[in-house]
Amino acid sequence: MTTYFQAFELDELEKKQAEANQPYFEFLRRRGMSVGIYTLPAGAQDQQHPHTADEMYVVLRGRGTLRVVDQEHEVKAGSVVSVDHGEEHRFVDVAEDLHLLVVFAPPDEPD
Repeated sequence: MTTYFQAFELDELEKKQAEANQPYFEFLRRRGMSVGIYTLPAGAQDQQHPHTADEMYVVLRGRGTLRVVDQEHEVKAGSVVSVDHGEEHRFVDVAEDLHLLVVFAPPDEPD
């Protein structure tokens, strides 16, 4: 039986994201999920819109607040939060550059 896997190093992914010069960099897409790196500099205005997939954020570095509809949750390195598909959400009050690992399940449609 053949097993297939991929392995990634965070520092290499962040280099590729910087080269792409985009706040969101998808590095893995499967039938049931997609995974990317999302960064927001301190003071940034998050321009997200509701997604067609459920979403999970893992905060790698930084501090800010995730607003989902009318609720707010402070996030920092080590925070793990999820947002249901279709819900209005965005990061606000980004106090320190946010570096996030983002998982969509199933994969969200690209803009």
